[in-house]
Amino acid sequence: MGLVSMHILLRNAKADRYAVGQFNVNGFEWFDAILRGAQEEDSPVIIGVSDRLVDYLGGFKAVFHIITSYIQRMNIVVPCVLHLDHAHTFERCAEAVDAGFTSVMIDGSHLPFEENVKLTTRVVQYAHAYNVSVEAEVGRVGGVENGEVFDMQNADAEQCVEFVKRTGVDALAVALGSVHGPYENPRIDIDALRDISERISTPLVLHGGSGIYGSYLAEIIRSGYSKVNVNTDCAIAWRDAVKSYLKENPNVYEPRTILQQGAEAIYHVVRCKIREFGSKGKARVLL
Repeated sequence: MGLVSMHILLRNAKADRYAVGQFNVNGFEWFDAILRGAQEEDSPVIIGVSDRLVDYLGGFKAVFHIITSYIQRMNIVVPCVLHLDHAHTFERCAEAVDAGFTSVMIDGSHLPFEENVKLTTRVVQYAHAYNVSVEAEVGRVGGVENGEVFDMQNADAEQCVEFVKRTGVDALAVALGSVHGPYENPRIDIDALRDISERISTPLVLHGGSGIYGSYLAEIIRSGYSKVNVNTDCAIAWRDAVKSYLKENPNVYEPRTILQQGAEAIYHVVRCKIREFGSKGKARVLL
């Protein structure tokens, strides 16, 4: 099926109360592992590229050509989204759209509300002209983001309603207790989540999905999150697999052999998360 706009996936997820996973890439081996996992589980998938890593990976055009090449070479048939994560300027979003990304996130959560609305509206107007979906954020997800530490600030329901109405965004990240990076005993304000989900038709996004598991994650998804972002869980699995392999094989030095151990660990995390999110087998609904 190739690359599609994100709103196509999230509209169905919201209606059927499951979530589509966004898995962020940190290196080339991530592309293969994520796509293999999604294909194996017959699940739609969102490939997230953090704005801070775009240039490290070769730039917007390079990332677009890499993912499309992988999709073609691997004969990937599940719906895939190429998503720019946490861009802070109109210019970076526009560059991603021009390069072929099918979704962008403009993160104006650090701005005053009116400035966030203004910036997001500008991005929406540009992206929608190319059938590219737009995600924005209200409130503030805590933890480490782009190398900086931020305090948590929960989203206000009234502001969420107004924000969606005025901007026309396709997905809204509402901060309700999650953080970027590893954390213990997550506590999402589920009552607020249900309230916001019922008041707006726009799918809601959980940033900081790593570290939330089992029945608690299932309850959060049922309560309104239609997209869950995962980065830390994959990165930790990659690190642990590489460390373990090098400890057991200290004389190995070929990078490809070493990196493949990490890629295999990511592949298994992706498959596990897809099942937890309830998106296993949902690709056929969208084909």
